[in-house]
Amino acid sequence: MKVHEFTKLENKLDLQTRNSGDRLAWFEYKGLIVVRTKRSHGNKDLPENLIRQQLKVNESQFSGLISCSVSKDDYVEILKAKGLIPTPAVQQSHKLAP
Repeated sequence: MKVHEFTKLENKLDLQTRNSGDRLAWFEYKGLIVVRTKRSHGNKDLPENLIRQQLKVNESQFSGLISCSVSKDDYVEILKAKGLIPTPAVQQSHKLAP
């Protein structure tokens, strides 16, 4: 994975970023940090498999994120399906439980 592809992902998914020893990036949904990833500041190829795992997607979903066939809304649905983002029904049931 090239640095410009990572930057494309940052922009597409509206990842929040911060520079420290590495470039840290995280995905927020309604104020909740759902996933985090990072990359080095160098210009070498980035470890695609690690970034993919940190973003919680499989290989085809990751390729779709890079090629733009998977949108930000699609990504949110992927995370909801994996239980990383609570659905309204789940949130409601937690409120009702004593």
